[in-house]
Amino acid sequence: MSYIISCITTSHNPWLVLVAALICFAGSWATVGLFRRGRLARGSEAIGWHFLTATAAGAAVWCTHFIAMLAYQPSVNVTFDPVLTIVSLLVVMPGGFAGFMIGGALPYRWAPSLGGVVVGLSVAAMHYTGMEAYKINGIVEWDSRVVIASVVLAVILGGIALHVASLDHHLKTKLAATVIFLLSVVGLHFTGMAALRITPMAVGLHFVDPDAMRAMAIAVALAGFIIVGAAISSYLIDGKTRAKSITDLRKMALSDGLTGLSNRAHFHEILDHSIDETARTGRKFVLAAIDLDRFKEINDVRGHSIGDLTLVLLAERMREFAGPGVLVARVGGDEFMLLLPSGNRADAMKRLSSLRSELVKPFDIDDFELSVGASIGACLYPDDASTKDLLINNTDLALYRAKAEPTEKICFFDQEMDEAVRKRRALANDLRQAIANDELELHYQVQSSVLTGEITGYEALLRWRHPQRGLVPPMEFIPLAEENGLILKLGEWALREACQQFARRDPPVKVAVNLSPIQFLHPNLAKLVSDILDETGMPPHYLELELTESAIIADKARTLAILEQIRKLGVTFALDDFGTGYSSLETLRAFPFDKIKLDKSFMDEAAESLQARSIIRAVLALGKSLGIPVLAEGIETYDQMNILREEGCDNAQGYLLGKPAPYSVISDDPANYATRLRAIARQSAASEAGRTRDQKDTFAIVAR
Repeated sequence: MSYIISCITTSHNPWLVLVAALICFAGSWATVGLFRRGRLARGSEAIGWHFLTATAAGAAVWCTHFIAMLAYQPSVNVTFDPVLTIVSLLVVMPGGFAGFMIGGALPYRWAPSLGGVVVGLSVAAMHYTGMEAYKINGIVEWDSRVVIASVVLAVILGGIALHVASLDHHLKTKLAATVIFLLSVVGLHFTGMAALRITPMAVGLHFVDPDAMRAMAIAVALAGFIIVGAAISSYLIDGKTRAKSITDLRKMALSDGLTGLSNRAHFHEILDHSIDETARTGRKFVLAAIDLDRFKEINDVRGHSIGDLTLVLLAERMREFAGPGVLVARVGGDEFMLLLPSGNRADAMKRLSSLRSELVKPFDIDDFELSVGASIGACLYPDDASTKDLLINNTDLALYRAKAEPTEKICFFDQEMDEAVRKRRALANDLRQAIANDELELHYQVQSSVLTGEITGYEALLRWRHPQRGLVPPMEFIPLAEENGLILKLGEWALREACQQFARRDPPVKVAVNLSPIQFLHPNLAKLVSDILDETGMPPHYLELELTESAIIADKARTLAILEQIRKLGVTFALDDFGTGYSSLETLRAFPFDKIKLDKSFMDEAAESLQARSIIRAVLALGKSLGIPVLAEGIETYDQMNILREEGCDNAQGYLLGKPAPYSVISDDPANYATRLRAIARQSAASEAGRTRDQKDTFAIVAR
């Protein structure tokens, strides 16, 4: 060791040694960086990076070696063999390339260490090949033990350097790997020089010109710096390009492609940050949800391209409103979220009102003046919610109320007002599982002839037996199913279930199933009916479908075309709730229904209201003139039954005749059931003289 230090301090030019050290450090830094970059690449790209690594490492090591050799000042004549000098460079580069490929491409934990060993061996081979090119006018002797030690040192430190470089991409790790690789090169050189013994052949004759040696060293150093600098530049350019690409990709990943606003992912990222900031500073903020009203009409009437232009224009208005510190994100088709740094509702309401005023202003696209509405639901954090999920949910509830309110289009979350909405949504979620959980069932209400009491059919009525709430009234869950798009599944289930139960009923009887207006949005309702008839074996002429006028007027041409397709199957139709719509007569003219169902509201007032009685008489006359049977709904008393007989009504349905019941009940003893109905019909023909009100009620109860 003392000899090595002596060589450095006394036998070497200190300035050239410093230049060699700088090249070695720069080359080691570039080598580690390029090697780590190559490990991230695949295929031909990885080969290119590892070749560049080997070039940088080979040039740096070779220049370090020869500059250090030129810095060595023996008192004898020296020269360099040009062939061996070139060979030494050719040795280190291919060997280094092999080592870096092993360390960077093989998918094993030990691969970098093995690759470093190969690199260390190639550096040692370069050093001792270069020493052979160093021609000295004297007797050269080598200490084999020190030579072996130098090689072992280069191999061990080379393996450690590449292993450390492969651990992670932290700066400290890169610096550590650089220092270790530098030590492997420097250690090899000076340990190898310590193994050298020179005995001069002639002292004091033909000394080498020191200036020429320094000039050669500087030339080699410049070449080395150029090569290493080029390698570092490639690494830096790639790093900058990758950083820009990552920035661009991140921007693309976090931005909405159409409007350029933040997307759902970025919104959640900023929302999380805002919640954390509130926890640290106590600073409140408002989360607002914005839903555009009438946007669907623009899409349907003007086309999706105009709809897209509308969203871009409105997004620009929101962006201008937002300003610093405010995030606007598009999270759905026409749904936007707003993060507003505000500590109180009054200030937030003022700003949201200003935003809404901007959004609803008319605008022109392709010479058409268009406008949209906007419903806004807002929630103050942390006053109105304690968690992120609750914040989003409460904001959504406030938006739901804003959309339902005819006047208040900006609503802040209110615990009491939104509790009903919360329960309604919870019920909707339960309804989604009702079919899978076998919670639905059909009850059937009998329809009979007014004159004879004979059974003419049954109406299928959907029932939901909730596991906790029991039977949920249809007036509660049917509108819920229509609002949430569940009515299609429920309607299909009811139609299939009714057909399965009545397909083989003996004697056969007609069953009526209600169709919701939403069901006419089914892409192929006629085929669905046909498939269910084929699947269940239900005779088509025993199936009757009931629909209201609202199902027709929404899209009259399309609905009537669907009805014609279904009628061709042999299925009949009944017009339900007749008399309550504004275009009942036009509906009958447009489509030949097989039955008219008189709405219950007229029968409720028939005994006391002359107008109601007149309407009943007019509807019955209309039915006779058109040849369409009329069925009166909601018959609950004996008086109502008598009125129907007097006015000549064909059929009746109501609690007096029978309450809705499961199929097992109505099919248990159909003969006895029919006998009871005939008895009611006979009784309705008899005189009511002397019958008290209590007697009538008792009769009604018995009849049920």
